[in-house]
Amino acid sequence: MIRHTVVFTLVHPAGSEEEANFLDTGRRVLTGVPGVEAFSIARQVSSQTQFAFQFAMNFRDQAEYDAYSAHEDHIQFVETRWKNEVAEFCEFDFVPYDA
Repeated sequence: MIRHTVVFTLVHPAGSEEEANFLDTGRRVLTGVPGVEAFSIARQVSSQTQFAFQFAMNFRDQAEYDAYSAHEDHIQFVETRWKNEVAEFCEFDFVPYDA
């Protein structure tokens, strides 16, 4: 299992219609890509980071994650929305730790 997360800040004002539209579109588009499981959006509450939001989702394995990354809907969302509306981001991909 891979837990794919990305934390980000938008160019839109907090609480704006544009912010809500971006988040809603992200949920709709990305959950429609095969292999995406347990998708969530979270809002940052800590003052110790500049990032305002997190998208997180699970993939069963590397092949599903790779298929998601190459999927037309994911690529289109990145090209048409992400690149234009995200001010800063950082990506994290985790696999379970088995001690």
